[in-house]
Amino acid sequence: MAEVLNGVPDIRRFFYKNEVPLYFISATNFNMLGADEWIKGFKFICHIECFDGQHPNVFSPKEEIPHDEFTSIEDINNYLLQHPEVQDYLKTRKKGNQTGKAMFLMFNEETEKLAKKLGLEIMFPDSRMRTFMDNKVNTNRIAEKAGVPCVPYVLSAVKDYKHLRKISASLGNDLVIQTPFGDSGHTTFFISNEEEFNKHEEEIVKEKEVKIMKRINCRGSAIEACVTRHGTIVAPLMTELVGFRELTPYKGGWCGNEIYPNAFTPELRNKATQYTQLFGDQLRKEGYKGYFELDFLIDQDNGEMYLGELNPRVTGASSITNHAVFALADAPLFIFHILEWMDVDYQLDVKPINDRWSRQENIDGWSQLIIKHTEDTIEYVSQAPRSGIYKMYDTGHIQFDRMDTHRRAVESENEAFFLRIPKEGDYLYEGADMGILVARGRMMTDDFQLNSRAKKWITAIRGKFESQLVEEKREKVALTGSLTK
Repeated sequence: MAEVLNGVPDIRRFFYKNEVPLYFISATNFNMLGADEWIKGFKFICHIECFDGQHPNVFSPKEEIPHDEFTSIEDINNYLLQHPEVQDYLKTRKKGNQTGKAMFLMFNEETEKLAKKLGLEIMFPDSRMRTFMDNKVNTNRIAEKAGVPCVPYVLSAVKDYKHLRKISASLGNDLVIQTPFGDSGHTTFFISNEEEFNKHEEEIVKEKEVKIMKRINCRGSAIEACVTRHGTIVAPLMTELVGFRELTPYKGGWCGNEIYPNAFTPELRNKATQYTQLFGDQLRKEGYKGYFELDFLIDQDNGEMYLGELNPRVTGASSITNHAVFALADAPLFIFHILEWMDVDYQLDVKPINDRWSRQENIDGWSQLIIKHTEDTIEYVSQAPRSGIYKMYDTGHIQFDRMDTHRRAVESENEAFFLRIPKEGDYLYEGADMGILVARGRMMTDDFQLNSRAKKWITAIRGKFESQLVEEKREKVALTGSLTK
């Protein structure tokens, strides 16, 4: 008779004894940091070696093979699956005829074909469903079915500025337009006049349909959850850092998160949890299961909460979610996600987990900053800081203190964990990720501006990089956008 897991203790034990080869395959291992500590046999296969060979469970091919220019994370993942060193690594870890199962930050139909050829099962709904869900226009349609409110909007093609004004007359003069797909900040346009429209006209009018929203005075927030066969498990609501010029060149670009007990009123926290459960239940009806993240917009003028967008996957906020006290006390969200693909029967009462995770005493304070190259330049990196724990002194000077693989090793607010992305010999370009800084405590003021501590850390980390301007764009810098979100 097959084993039936009964509750969180059984589930934790199951993964500590796991014998199935499990992988996270991506440009970096940032999004799933720490998964190897919860799951026996969990390995990271990465294109970028952030830890200089010091991470015990990261595999990165040493030799570069010929490839087309990378234009997306999907391209990187497809390259990895075709790399002989990766294929040999998978073979050495096979259990009988079983190559194993893999998670990806992003994947497409080509990834699915390559994985199938290698005998890898992808632990996510298929790319067609994920693409449908990831479409910002479709997100609003799902929200309507779920009964989750959105910022007043219109879904339509846009022919020109005159047409835009006609179809959006009910939304006022200040508009936000989002195209269906795109990296954080790249495809969100703030339009209040024809001049602003003209700057982005080509990107807007080429789409069959865009989301046109009323521009509100909002504060961003994020929440992660997991659709399981027993219901939707919801993590606490986090603040979002968006558009800070010190961190990102993109006006609407995500550049970090905070989680702390008093970040939101009990009413807003409860509303976010309720909306997320409704949305998760609708996703399950649509055939989706597993990890997802929602961005909520909180209107500062009337206190209303609206859905911003859906990310049907692990995200850049996942490392914050999965290392918080509430997750460590039970199990991280990724455990419940992977469980859905583990061919095992289990029983789980979701309500007590959601109740525990919503309590303030189960939330500790953390911040993460996503530091990008903000100048419109291409620069060759001649020196880059190591990943690990850094200590800041009263002077604002920082020093590498010790090697570690994630934030839990940070002991006080004068320390931070830094995950470096580009190494010596790589290139920086506008919008390129330089690294992620994770620290205890807050990095924003009560009115949600960067505080002095954040600015000191940003300046100090940037100061650890040395780079030289290059005259021409090289093939190495063809990849645009974030490697983490």
